[in-house]
Amino acid sequence: MSTTTKPTILILCTGNSCRSHLGEGFLRAALDDAANVQSAGSKPAGYVHPLAIKVMAEVGIDISAHRSKPLTEFLEQPVHTVITVCGNADQACPIFPGQLNRHHWPFFDPAKATGSDEEILQCFRNVRDEMRRVFEAYAAGLKDALKSR
Repeated sequence: MSTTTKPTILILCTGNSCRSHLGEGFLRAALDDAANVQSAGSKPAGYVHPLAIKVMAEVGIDISAHRSKPLTEFLEQPVHTVITVCGNADQACPIFPGQLNRHHWPFFDPAKATGSDEEILQCFRNVRDEMRRVFEAYAAGLKDALKSR
């Protein structure tokens, strides 16, 4: 499938440091080359959270090369599907050119977890596992839909 025909799926959260990168990692892994999967933030933090990178590595997905970027990078290009993973991003989300679908799947922000280092790490793992179930199920449905085109 050529780059021009691949649908762009944009995953948004406020800081683009944790949840959106977890979702991007799972969708990229599940969809292979079937879609252009990206993530962005309404107020990007400027970094990908080290614990997000760590917990994704635990399940064999490397997001260490991801970068935190603003959603404005995508306003001039067609975006097929927008998935917001936090309430703030859902409220701040503009309509993108060519947008056909929008989903809002809110997840707890593990960057706000408190407690011991182990408790915070466990929170990241819990959010990762919850997001994995949702994003892998979505990817399976999308792959079926793309096959039937």
